[in-house]
Amino acid sequence: MQLTNRSKEVSNKQMTLAEKMYLPAIAQGLAITIKHFFAKKVTVPYPEVKRYLGPVFRGHHILKRDEEGRERCTACGLCAVACPAEAISMVAAERKKGEENLYREEKYAAVYEINMLRCIFCGLCEEACPKQAVYLRHDEFVPIFTERDEVIYGKDKLVEKMDARYIRNNPDAQATPTEPSYSRLSS
Repeated sequence: MQLTNRSKEVSNKQMTLAEKMYLPAIAQGLAITIKHFFAKKVTVPYPEVKRYLGPVFRGHHILKRDEEGRERCTACGLCAVACPAEAISMVAAERKKGEENLYREEKYAAVYEINMLRCIFCGLCEEACPKQAVYLRHDEFVPIFTERDEVIYGKDKLVEKMDARYIRNNPDAQATPTEPSYSRLSS
């Protein structure tokens, strides 16, 4: 009785001299290796050429601004609650008089930090945000880290830079608005 349908019948046939010296196996291995020399290369010279990673790739985090250059984040905390890795932390503050051109709502995130060592790039923070303030870029990788202090991304690295189009349309706008200092959270 057979246990599987993959069983083979084994023969006790004597090996030839060439088979004993493994010559057919060596020739077959060399043929495979030579065939690979003429095949299309699968590697990409990375810094110069970047491969398209598809529509589901999630890369570098960005805190978006609105059309007028104000920060969209209202420090509601839904992104931090949705984060399964607990990588996001924030401190909310009230907008002061005269800061209407910096922040969209009455409340804003004075400190917004993402620990990139904890982040699993799942995109739940992007989905949870009711103001579409958090966005994971599809075209940019998170840079490598050489020091442990570089893994905490604050608003200085996360807030979207104002583009020239906004500055051209609003001549009284500054290229880099004055924003409060971003101190690290003690954890």
